[in-house]
Amino acid sequence: MKVVDVQSYVLKSPLAEQEEFYASQESFSERSSCLVRIETDSGLVGWGEAGLWGAPEPVAAMIDHVLTPRITGMNPLHVDVIWEKLYAHIRDWGRQGTAVEAISGVDIACWDIAGQALQQPIHALLGGAYRDRVKAYATGGYYKGGPEKWADTGALAAEVERHVATGFRALKIKVGLLSVAEDLARVKAARRALDACAPSGERFPYMVDANHAYPPHIAIAVGRGLEEEDTLWFEEPVIPEDRRGYRQVAETLDLAIAGGECEHTRFSFRDLMLEGCIDIAQPDICGTGGISETVKIATLAQTFGVQVYPHVWGSGIALAAALHFIASLPPSPHSANPLPALNEPMLEFDRNPNPLRDTLLREPFTLEDDGTVLIPQRPGLGIEVDEAVVAQYGPQ
Repeated sequence: MKVVDVQSYVLKSPLAEQEEFYASQESFSERSSCLVRIETDSGLVGWGEAGLWGAPEPVAAMIDHVLTPRITGMNPLHVDVIWEKLYAHIRDWGRQGTAVEAISGVDIACWDIAGQALQQPIHALLGGAYRDRVKAYATGGYYKGGPEKWADTGALAAEVERHVATGFRALKIKVGLLSVAEDLARVKAARRALDACAPSGERFPYMVDANHAYPPHIAIAVGRGLEEEDTLWFEEPVIPEDRRGYRQVAETLDLAIAGGECEHTRFSFRDLMLEGCIDIAQPDICGTGGISETVKIATLAQTFGVQVYPHVWGSGIALAAALHFIASLPPSPHSANPLPALNEPMLEFDRNPNPLRDTLLREPFTLEDDGTVLIPQRPGLGIEVDEAVVAQYGPQ
């Protein structure tokens, strides 16, 4: 089998004004994805997704002009050979960012083809599935409306109640755009709303994400407030380059520190773990090197006693790749009764508007009544891409 054609697709879906939202770093007025379609001489077609939330055009250009000539004619089943060949080519100038994101999409598409060729879901090729469904947590609690509404704790509490009513039993919200006092007020309001929705005596897992908004000393002050609210993890408290700051925060606070969505390849994660920066690694399969590399990161994490909860942001393709990867993760550490948020992985399920997540697949992923998402069982990624939707959100 040989690769005969590689196509990239830049998809964009503008959000209505009332749908726009903020994290600590910027506003989101559209959702975008860079998709990869690889066709083989056998007729098999694989899909992948490349990149996170940055501009998709540079990633697509990297796929079209740099990677495609190097994989055309190769056997897509040789996923490790392809990965190493591509990474060796970009190593001198592209170890972080766009080049690795492009490789990620190609790698996912090759795994999709491999599963179809062998008539197995990807998780079977990764060694088998530990679970057939995974508990999902809602990623929400962004800043909505204009600046005058960002501190509105009533609107935030109402959002929390909607997520629980939908079936979620775990939640992550944002901090970092307001003052420490205002953001801690939001944290408390969301925690109170979540507790009010939980059965008596039960506390749903609750996480907070700063998107690297703070210097270490402020992150520690915020973290003290998060400890009071029984926060499971504090995500990206400082900028990704500041490993000393990460270590300072991790050593000072009594809650888990999570990070890694801005990292690329096992080499970056090795350094985070060697330097004691994180308790939870969050590689994004579409950015850190694809399925091949994320599996290596997970193995590395296991040797350091670091848990893995992958970051997920993109279209339905990104969700499918994450579900196969999560299915293959062993409980960490093992126990006779694995529990989500203790030693069972969870799926990040973004709740912001995104037609590329909800309409790209003919059978989109949905939340089950028990707060889980089912692992795909059909060969490859186990999805069918609606190419009419690709055309709808592609260049007009």
